[in-house]
Amino acid sequence: MSALRPAQDPRPTTAADGRSARLDLDRRTLLRGAGLLGTLTAATAAGGVLAPAHAASAPTEVDPAAYRLTADYTEYTARVEALLEQAGRASVSQVMDDANHERTPATVIDTQVHGFRFATSDENDPDAFPQGIATSRDAVGTAGDGRYDGRQVIAVSFYNNSPKSSRINLIDWDANHPNAYRRILLVEPTGTAEEPSFQDVKIHAGGIAWYGDLLYVADSAAKPGGMRVFDMSRILTTDTGGTKDQIGRVGDTFHAHNYAYVLPQVGTITSAVDEGTEPLVWSTISLDRVTRSIVMTEYRCEDCTDYPMGTTRALRFDFQEGSPTFAASTTASDALEVPLHYLNGVGSHNGRWWFNSSRHKTLDHWPGTGELTTYPWVSWGQSLSYWEDEDGPDLLWSLTEGEGFRAVFAVEQGDYS
Repeated sequence: MSALRPAQDPRPTTAADGRSARLDLDRRTLLRGAGLLGTLTAATAAGGVLAPAHAASAPTEVDPAAYRLTADYTEYTARVEALLEQAGRASVSQVMDDANHERTPATVIDTQVHGFRFATSDENDPDAFPQGIATSRDAVGTAGDGRYDGRQVIAVSFYNNSPKSSRINLIDWDANHPNAYRRILLVEPTGTAEEPSFQDVKIHAGGIAWYGDLLYVADSAAKPGGMRVFDMSRILTTDTGGTKDQIGRVGDTFHAHNYAYVLPQVGTITSAVDEGTEPLVWSTISLDRVTRSIVMTEYRCEDCTDYPMGTTRALRFDFQEGSPTFAASTTASDALEVPLHYLNGVGSHNGRWWFNSSRHKTLDHWPGTGELTTYPWVSWGQSLSYWEDEDGPDLLWSLTEGEGFRAVFAVEQGDYS
């Protein structure tokens, strides 16, 4: 059984017929004791469903052959191995044992079953913004209650403006451990195998997907766009002394803006399109474990000057059979033109799709045919991650970006299908 820690204290509610609104009370009580279920609203617990805001036009399927990926997983290998030897290595479990920031319960949306907010130093930081989300359930599935290296964790990507950099917050989500998290800086190896170093990864980090050991991070800054790849089994330890501006090798030691841990890039995924096709804007990504693929979509505007305009597209790229890596060249397996704009989140599971429009505060679901169904959603909503569960309802995880209230939350996916 899952060992999730509940986000809030259970609140019993009463349904219209006077009975307990929590279905299967004994089972749910047991699951809450293990932390699998958090607070339920009366409507959800009584078996009710959300009323969608409206139905929208269906996405249009287009030829996926116009979109391709090129993968390189070897460029950094020698330098990463040298860094592990010279700087030192830490596991995810060791990092979480050293977690030094506290998360606290939070209510983000009435339909949530879990919710928490970051520490004040992250919530109020005007130079750091949360973007992507993935979990250890993405990495390993439901086996072992979704634990990677023995820990059930959530990863949230941030981009930083001062200094210009990217990181993940790795958050413990396990009843056997404190409600804590640790920041890990993303870095790009530099130098040589004999004298390796590293530098900041200066990207938006708009979405992340975690599969096996590999963490894929959307790179919308690159031209053409694509993804950076990191290996969660290759975390480096660094010297927390020195000054905030120090990054990489300093004499015989390694510094990372006073971070204790860094995650070095191990690969690069570059996208390409046919002549006459507009390049993709890699705004956000997530994992579909059922089809063993990564899906992406674009943040495009209806009328603006700061971001790309035009038709929004959503693509699916399949991993190699039995592997968390892409082939040297991969053609998209699905391509959609989506009648939505301002998308900061995309999710897919077994042929279904979800799209989060941060500006319109909506979450759209598409079952693969017919119209989109639009549901009210949160302000400042960002990426999505699908959480499979053998002991309870599957969840959708998401997060909010707005300064002063940066929170992570989960809803039952069935309420938004």
